[in-house]
Amino acid sequence: MFLREQQGLEWAGAGGAGAGGAGAAATRFPAAPAQHPLRERLRERVRVGATQTDWVPDLGRDIGSRTWWRGLATCTALCAGAWWLSPGWRPIVGAGAPAMTEAAFEEARTQSFAPLALGATTGRRMAAGALVRPLAETPERPQIELTAAIADGDTLPGALQRAGVGGREAARVAALVGGAAPRPGTVLSLTLGRRPTKYQPRPLEKLDFRAAFDLNMTVLRAGDGLTVVHRPIAIDRTPLHVRGIVGASLYRSARAAGVPARVVESYLKALGAHMPIERIAASDTFDIVADQQRAATGEVEVGALQYAGLDQGRRKVTLVRWGDRADDDGGEGGTLTDPGGQVERQGTMGMPVAGRVTSTFGMRMHPLLGFMRMHKGTDIGAPYGSPIYAAMDGVVQFAGRSGGYGNFVKLAHAGGLASGYGHMSRFAVGTGARVRRGQVIGYVGSTGISTGPHLHWEVWQNGRPVNPRAISMSSLQTLPAATIRAMKAKIARLVATPLR
Repeated sequence: MFLREQQGLEWAGAGGAGAGGAGAAATRFPAAPAQHPLRERLRERVRVGATQTDWVPDLGRDIGSRTWWRGLATCTALCAGAWWLSPGWRPIVGAGAPAMTEAAFEEARTQSFAPLALGATTGRRMAAGALVRPLAETPERPQIELTAAIADGDTLPGALQRAGVGGREAARVAALVGGAAPRPGTVLSLTLGRRPTKYQPRPLEKLDFRAAFDLNMTVLRAGDGLTVVHRPIAIDRTPLHVRGIVGASLYRSARAAGVPARVVESYLKALGAHMPIERIAASDTFDIVADQQRAATGEVEVGALQYAGLDQGRRKVTLVRWGDRADDDGGEGGTLTDPGGQVERQGTMGMPVAGRVTSTFGMRMHPLLGFMRMHKGTDIGAPYGSPIYAAMDGVVQFAGRSGGYGNFVKLAHAGGLASGYGHMSRFAVGTGARVRRGQVIGYVGSTGISTGPHLHWEVWQNGRPVNPRAISMSSLQTLPAATIRAMKAKIARLVATPLR
């Protein structure tokens, strides 16, 4: 590194050279001054001192020392300089935009972006020229396409008239359609043509609607008249067949497998009429077959439950829809019946009233008498006035007041069975009347010896009290052998349906 001291030595060496080289040295190197001037030496010393001095020390350390006071002086000088150079507390007034005239504002607004609610426009509005003539009346569109829906309790002519079709033409359309009139909720697609004057209704040019699950209909104008075109829809009526493991929840497992909620509820209700639901285990296998229609247009319609099966390993439950209006091809009528003659009992989970069991069959401490006593039936707690249903077909043997039972109804059934319903608030049947299962026979109350509104339900088999929830229903009905064979054949055909 080249240093100042080395430079001075070189100059000194050059000055002490021989006489022969003195002239050349003088020519090549300028003569160095003998010593620095005093001013230069002071300036250099000040520069070095200022460089090595810490002017901004940490004021939190060595308080009161020379270094601390030097830092305080630096801070005070900087603050004073900032205060002296500040413009003051008066606001700095900037140049504002000049006020726009109304015409300039209108022109700028048309070229800006703003919500329509604030009056935004597009383009530049210009005044009408000499070629512009005001219209005497607004011209109408040659055709109007719109949709309408059939409301509950509405008719096809009423919906057409609300859409703008004339009364006579709406009546003509209804006459052409006849028995294929659309059901409530059907969407109508209309095309209305040009009308002679604005005081007359528009003529109907075209009407499209879904007349049935397997039929589309179109009404077209042909000259001055109307014609109907039927367009059938291909339907696949393969039943819905779902099988799966019960798991943690039978309802959730069936719904996850694609069974509609209404069908799952029917399935659970049918099982509950033949066995306690709590006996269904997570490892059991459910089997469900229901009517299903799949249209070529993609719509799917699931009908009644036709087969309900449950495989518990040692025991299998098989129920098939059979009876009135439920022929071998299926149908909405009939009941879910066991091939051995066990018929589905209508009610909530096989019980005659919707509620919860508050006391079961067997020995118990009587809530009012205060001692152990045989409880010959099942108590079901339910709100006051809840309807009570007959558990099975029968004849009203007694309907009236009966001691501690209060208002009491006794039904006689086939196979030596009888059932009783106590503590009713009022009756819905009289002695000698024939009732069908699921028919209302009375209403929940708290008459007789009772602590609150509930139903006391008893069942007798050959005159002996039995547990209503444990009684076998196989004795309710004995079907002919031919009917049983037909039912088993239907079950085999339903079970053979491909799984979903």
